[in-house]
Amino acid sequence: MRTARSGNGSWVCNARVRPLATRSLTHPLATKPAYTSGRATDARRPAVLLERISNLAELVEPDRVHRQVYTDADIFRLEMERIHERVWIYCGHESQVPKAGDYCAVQIGRQPMLMVRGNDRQVRVLYNRCPHRGNMMCGDRQGNTGDFFRCSYHAWTFHHDGKLKNIPMMESGYDGTRLTRDNPDCNMKSAARVESYRGFVFASLADDGPSLTEFLGPSKIAFDDMCDRAPMGEVEIVPNCFRVIQNSNWKIFLENQLDALHPSVTHQSTGRAALDVENEIKKETGHAPLSYHMLSAFASVTIEKWDDFQTLNYPNGHCILTGYMGLRPQDPDTLAYEQSLVDAYGEKRKDEILSTNIHHVLIYPGLSVQSPLQQLRAVRPLGVDKTLTEIWHFRLKGAPEPIYRRALAYYNLVNSPATLVNADDLENFWKIHQGLSSDGGDWVNFQRHYGRDVENNGVVQTGPGMGTSEAPMRNQMKAWAKYMKSGNEAH
Repeated sequence: MRTARSGNGSWVCNARVRPLATRSLTHPLATKPAYTSGRATDARRPAVLLERISNLAELVEPDRVHRQVYTDADIFRLEMERIHERVWIYCGHESQVPKAGDYCAVQIGRQPMLMVRGNDRQVRVLYNRCPHRGNMMCGDRQGNTGDFFRCSYHAWTFHHDGKLKNIPMMESGYDGTRLTRDNPDCNMKSAARVESYRGFVFASLADDGPSLTEFLGPSKIAFDDMCDRAPMGEVEIVPNCFRVIQNSNWKIFLENQLDALHPSVTHQSTGRAALDVENEIKKETGHAPLSYHMLSAFASVTIEKWDDFQTLNYPNGHCILTGYMGLRPQDPDTLAYEQSLVDAYGEKRKDEILSTNIHHVLIYPGLSVQSPLQQLRAVRPLGVDKTLTEIWHFRLKGAPEPIYRRALAYYNLVNSPATLVNADDLENFWKIHQGLSSDGGDWVNFQRHYGRDVENNGVVQTGPGMGTSEAPMRNQMKAWAKYMKSGNEAH
């Protein structure tokens, strides 16, 4: 794994950079070799093991998924068209653009976009493209445009809402052409729909479809839980971001997020090492820093304990993992924080907020939220075998500084690209993609506790004592199949 500090203070990690075997692609969806990241990918069809797939619907069965879903570049192209460039995608938090002209660059599917704050205080999402010759308006990841956008190529200028401000020598150069001030083609194009929920900004590039709150459904509790934990009822983003490029398909990362079986296996060595040190410190001093528990829990929380958790799986592919592991020691910092909640909300509401039974929320197809610890990971697919994850954390406004320091510690110890926990996962993601690209078999198996789920009004719950069920993976692929069925149907 290699990490490097970028110019704007974020960390970028390239994990497991290894060459893939070059193969040609011949299957029912392709008419030519498919390429990603500058090389052909997965694609010689196995002569013996391949079960012929006639259409997309046959790639997903209730308890298994064909490997082409992860390795086929043409399927990836359709995913961008039918999923990522249609549904609501997380762009950022309003606190990232506090002043007029502030912007952040973000990727939606294959589209480079800008989240920008206007003079009217409204946050918009625009295509990062000049309508003249296609030059990207902003090459930096974030910044401030000043009073207007100015293209670095031919000096066309635009207001913060994307509307044309001026074209140099317009009268002499464009008189009698279709380029006029009132021609909408001269404006920077806006995302079709932009909505914000409790400061979290989403955009959809599709003209129609459900509203943001309809799309989120019960999974909006991720943002409610995070914001409610703040005495001021809102959070602000911490500007440092870990950016990790993993050489594997985007769905592999999402499936791992609510895989309750893997922590006690994949992260056992990390947890045991931390637990040994934690016990040694306790023996010597009678007390160990809370940060050690953040890692030792991977050893002390056994598979049997994970089975006591539960997943709630919703129609759009979203999923909630219950069973907040708890970081509420009765130390002075925690007591001061709880008192700040009492002052803001009252004793009863404070108890309701701190007893919210959530460990993790996945918002399909591109967001993973750990609200009790103010962590968020956004997924940006770059290619069939290349995925960018942006790892952010937030400050609870009005909470004592030590409470923020706990979120920061978790951010660095568990979610950082430098931590062994993240390294464990990245290693597995790369190995999974390599295995799926081989001729060793055609299907990915999701049968753990299959047939034992409890469905009620479209919500699939894992049964008692089955928290390690692969129901979240089955649910994600059910949503995937719905979205992929038709670009004109489910949004």
